[in-house]
Amino acid sequence: MKQFSVILIGAGNRGRTYCKFMATMPEKYKIVGVAEPHDLRRTEFAQIYGVPEEACFNSWEGILSMPKMADIAVIATNDDAHYEPAMKAIELGYDILLEKPVAQKAEECAAIANAAKAKGVHVLVCHVLRYTQFYKALKNIIESGEIGEVMSVDQAEAIGNVHFSHSFVRGNWHDSVETTPIVLAKTCHDLDIIQWLIDKPCKKVSSFGDLTYFTEKNAPDGTPVRCAGNPCSIRENCPYDCHKIYIENPDNLCWKGGFRNTVATHNNFSDEELLEALKITDYGLCVFHANNNMPDHQVVSMEFEGGATAQLTFNAFNNGGRYTRIYGTKGEVYAFASDDEIVVRTFADKKKHVIPLNKVDETITGGHGGGDYGIVYDLYDYLNGTYNGLDIAEIGISVKNHMIGFAAEKARLNSSVVDIEKFCEEYDYKI
Repeated sequence: MKQFSVILIGAGNRGRTYCKFMATMPEKYKIVGVAEPHDLRRTEFAQIYGVPEEACFNSWEGILSMPKMADIAVIATNDDAHYEPAMKAIELGYDILLEKPVAQKAEECAAIANAAKAKGVHVLVCHVLRYTQFYKALKNIIESGEIGEVMSVDQAEAIGNVHFSHSFVRGNWHDSVETTPIVLAKTCHDLDIIQWLIDKPCKKVSSFGDLTYFTEKNAPDGTPVRCAGNPCSIRENCPYDCHKIYIENPDNLCWKGGFRNTVATHNNFSDEELLEALKITDYGLCVFHANNNMPDHQVVSMEFEGGATAQLTFNAFNNGGRYTRIYGTKGEVYAFASDDEIVVRTFADKKKHVIPLNKVDETITGGHGGGDYGIVYDLYDYLNGTYNGLDIAEIGISVKNHMIGFAAEKARLNSSVVDIEKFCEEYDYKI
């Protein structure tokens, strides 16, 4: 059995997660290098995986200035640092596991896909939902013909109010200019799933939505600009109090852990040090006085070749989760990603068919419902030339779906309907 050598570029949560699963398959993968500017993360990663000091770098430029040292480059940097390392890794001949979104701009996504095709390297994008038991089951239902031809799909991404405040108000994705529009930063997973289920090219897209709630005009009287360390008139009943989310509440360990990993400079970073960090970072801002511009609710409408339609809805005002409804000519499917079953109703016999699932955690910390493990598992067969499944989202497919997202943002900002084929031609990308 061939063992693939791996370098990690970006040892944050996503990169560490993929490498954690690779380490459970030592016959398939061996981690041999890391690039990470955060000293503690880089040191911890090197210790865990036995990476020698000479293969540890504090930047992607450093590790990719070396001659090619591995088969695979896992690129899991921040959104604004995908394009340049991906292009350099392609030039060096690496196969790539690339965290989504592919890049921040439509022209950058097209360039990566075109470069990979020209060089003959594989780039697999981390659309991890494809690899979950839940979405595999939905795909298999469609492929079986049980519900006939798909006429329409409703996909809802309930981001979750605290998740939204953490990531898109206070966090790394609070600014669409610095990162990508939320339709890509968060829901490129969902756009990919919709296209995968319908399995036809998207022809037109429109979109509506805005930042409405998390703004200064909705700030209650007596709320300070900085939540951390200041008296606040609504602190006791505020679901976004930073002290509760990042320091006090044991139910919010996911967000506390994410914040700690962002600011910690040593292993025993205390709650007192976390509080001091809240006083100087965006995570300590009041959610009504933050520097955010991401829409807190949005809808995207799509028309596909042959006339099938789809709608993606996402917003902050919920507890979190995803649900999917698929409407076919012979039946329909209703499925909620955190349930332990999928319900299929067929028209001819008027019967309800229930497909049981092994209930798994659909959150980031839970490995995206098994998708994080699944993509690492399938990556091996894909690169080995032995893959025969339905799940792989190679770079060409992924960029097509990213273009839907970029076009949706254009449609939202211009109150227009965008022709996808013409939109792609603007960026020298053929679909």
